[in-house]
Amino acid sequence: MKKIIEKNFLESAKIIQESLELSEQIEKCVTMISTSLKNGKKICLFGNGGSAADAQHFAAELIGRYNMERESIPAISFTTDTSIITSMSNDYSFDDIFSRQCEGLVNEDDIVIAISTSGNSKNVINGAIMAKKKKAKIIGLLGNAGGKLKENVDIPIIVKSNITPRIQEVHRVIYHIICELVEIELMKNR
Repeated sequence: MKKIIEKNFLESAKIIQESLELSEQIEKCVTMISTSLKNGKKICLFGNGGSAADAQHFAAELIGRYNMERESIPAISFTTDTSIITSMSNDYSFDDIFSRQCEGLVNEDDIVIAISTSGNSKNVINGAIMAKKKKAKIIGLLGNAGGKLKENVDIPIIVKSNITPRIQEVHRVIYHIICELVEIELMKNR
């Protein structure tokens, strides 16, 4: 058991350390998000499985607070409405659940954060394509080589690993960094 525990901690630490190279993309995201929020826009997030949970967690940090007491940041996780998810899956296709929500809820210059560890989730790709049609700004939290989704986002943040749990761990570090920096940016000049 000890070897497996050690392997997981060391593997995670190594991938987190290697992800320091993503700093420039993270800074671009913070600037894009802060500018959109200052202009009255919102953040929409989605993904499948663990990435759905990450979308919800990310939105909760923005709606509530991360580190600072501040006004709530408008954020919606498209993965929380089971009625929409099940009706879209039944009446259309599971591939359409995020694109239909983007069509109805995303406006020009809103921020869309599409999360996929493989970068190849059809419903996430379709959501990003619709968000692009709606003239939103799209950030991809991705893994592996970014998959097909990287071609459909404005800023791809790609964790270079093919180990899903490690990608998800780094995604959490990244969105916590984004939350902290967005709070700082929004609190400037207040």
